[in-house]
Amino acid sequence: MPSSWRHVATVFSWHRSKGDSPVGSSCGLAQRYRRFAETAAGESPMSARVATALSESDDALDALAGMPARKRNPAMILAALHDLALAGRAPRLAAAHASLDGPAAARVAVEVLVRMSDEIVAGTVHRRVHANETGRCAVLYPAIAEAARRAGAEAVGLIDVGCGAALNLTVDRVGLTYSNGQRLGDDASIVQMEASIVGERRLPARALPHVTTRIGIDTDPIYVTDPVDARWLRACISPEHPDRIAQLETEMTLLATEPPDLLHGDTLDVLPDALARVPASALPVITTTWSLAKLLLESRWRFLRGLDEIAAHRPMVWVSVEGVGVAPTVPTFGDRHASGHSIIGVSILDGASRQTEAVGRCWSRGRLLSWLAEA
Repeated sequence: MPSSWRHVATVFSWHRSKGDSPVGSSCGLAQRYRRFAETAAGESPMSARVATALSESDDALDALAGMPARKRNPAMILAALHDLALAGRAPRLAAAHASLDGPAAARVAVEVLVRMSDEIVAGTVHRRVHANETGRCAVLYPAIAEAARRAGAEAVGLIDVGCGAALNLTVDRVGLTYSNGQRLGDDASIVQMEASIVGERRLPARALPHVTTRIGIDTDPIYVTDPVDARWLRACISPEHPDRIAQLETEMTLLATEPPDLLHGDTLDVLPDALARVPASALPVITTTWSLAKLLLESRWRFLRGLDEIAAHRPMVWVSVEGVGVAPTVPTFGDRHASGHSIIGVSILDGASRQTEAVGRCWSRGRLLSWLAEA
């Protein structure tokens, strides 16, 4: 399972859609936090304790009810509390985190939430919970290499849509080791990732072409060179997982040595600018990893139509890693929607032509994958 609370919140949201009480009421909020705790318990017992304590405190529920609806979901609140601890503004909570004392963290979290609810709201106005681990690079690397091969490209410009902190844009600079013994990427990189392979088919052993350009697009991009932004990324990982926080630190260090261009705004509004920054000698490679799921279906089709319009003037490829049925036109192998895994898609767009193939499946945000395309 992924380490961030975002995955747990996604599962929880599915339960909400099945008939929970209205989240605006104390009863509805209490139920929401209890269900979050049930889902989080296996991955993060401390998170479960804190969520349970919040669900049982009338004062905490009153404070939550007074917050904007988008900002009172459990994943956001737990990340905001962690952020306050990391910032030194909740020292008792920081001490409980450091000692991995779940009961103490639960008690103190209630007090901090009630006392600092205004600060929590202010600190999360332009925030969302991020799952920015480069485990997804283990999926992107072979998919981008395969797309470049099919397009005959010797150089590529990477454009990551919904980039968050843009950690995907280090895909060619990390070392990747797979459970079948294959190694891809940079063996000398400070960031080394591991992923498991399902099935007997091996990954394509091709190296990524030269990367000329790295561009991230997001409505609210995260700048890892900004101390406040970097702290928020750390806060989105449970304090029970110091190894994952340390891994994130290494990833941010690598990204900061060659920061990408980050473009702020709606994808289709800024995509022409992004493409203009890719040299004519390089193939634009647009990547989406679990970012289209945030959009309504019509917006996803609008995104695809926008790619088609741009491709009329310049060839490009689109590499997608999205839940089953989320990415328009990407085949699903007949898999059911919401089946718990994602489809790896490769689309070659050139003029009026679009060739799209599903090349594999992946689980756990890219830490487990099955390559299915013919070599």
